[in-house]
Amino acid sequence: MNIRIHVLVSGKVQGVFFRSSTKEKAEELGISGWVRNLSDGRVEAVFEGEKEKVDKMVEWCRKGPEFAKVTDVDVFTEEYQGEFNGFLLRR
Repeated sequence: MNIRIHVLVSGKVQGVFFRSSTKEKAEELGISGWVRNLSDGRVEAVFEGEKEKVDKMVEWCRKGPEFAKVTDVDVFTEEYQGEFNGFLLRR
């Protein structure tokens, strides 16, 4: 079953390779979507793929890469659209 999850990650998540690490992890899991930094210091991402893999991606976001200090992850379930080819870094 394919799902789509939208996340907003708070904490020390910019300037610590969060976006590039998210892309690497998503590609490792075979998930499509995108990730970007927000002007308020959070990171926003959309993940699409098999439920089990997307769930693993969301769990990874709760910790992030080595130098990140995640304080909160808001998770929103959206309707699966299958609109992505791969995983993109957005600005």
